[in-house]
Amino acid sequence: MAEAVEKLKSTIEALEKRVHELEGRLTGKSQAPAASGNVNDGMRLILIGPPGAGKGTQAPKIKDKYCVCHLATGDMLRAQVAAKTDLGRQAKKIMDEGKLVSDEIMVGMIQNELDNNKECQNGFILDGFPRTVPQAAKLDSMLSQKRSPLAHAIELQIPDSLLVARITGRLVHPASGRSYHKLYNPPQKSTTDDVTGEPLIQRSDDNEGVLKKRLGTYHEQTGPVVDYYREKGIWKGIDASKEPGEVWKSLLGVFEGGSKASAGQGGLLGKLGLSK
Repeated sequence: MAEAVEKLKSTIEALEKRVHELEGRLTGKSQAPAASGNVNDGMRLILIGPPGAGKGTQAPKIKDKYCVCHLATGDMLRAQVAAKTDLGRQAKKIMDEGKLVSDEIMVGMIQNELDNNKECQNGFILDGFPRTVPQAAKLDSMLSQKRSPLAHAIELQIPDSLLVARITGRLVHPASGRSYHKLYNPPQKSTTDDVTGEPLIQRSDDNEGVLKKRLGTYHEQTGPVVDYYREKGIWKGIDASKEPGEVWKSLLGVFEGGSKASAGQGGLLGKLGLSK
């Protein structure tokens, strides 16, 4: 019986390798076998978390370590509008009318970055999108067409009660989006960005009253999105109430551990319960 199972495993692995080779010929690209073990093969992720959960602290670390792009959709939208691109002009017209920018335009901006931003060649981090299930479905459709599906949907989890202290002490570098905290992650020089030396600001909406309203909206919107990615098998919850260094270790555990197991768990062997 054991010998038959091992023979079946070998046959399936050979078939998967052959499928990758044929896909590479069809697309004109050389494709490595699924068991390559390259972490960046799966470094396509979204960061989910309420304001103050630490996305602005962890995303730059992921970007620097794995040489991927960080797409904060709010910053991306403002950049497109400032550059007066076609998408930016469409978005500005809608915003000037007091309306919300459509999901199609937002997905188009993300696709534009993935197609033209060299930093996105090794993967990407999406921050601030999707916020609804329809947005998640449109994003999945676009990424599927590019043959670059999401590998991780990571939720930074933290009780609402702990967020007040975090938010009211937060400092932000407007140009880059880098964030600091007066107590938990202070800049080297008070109210000054470590990289540029430019002044840091405290956002006008970083107060307890506004925070509670934002958290209510966040939970209402994000719960179904988390369920959506959990059903797809790519969701992972991280305890974000810990110190930033501990949260970073937990993230590395997802990326590094996931890369070693990805071939067996994500392939046909995993689906058959035969992964090694």
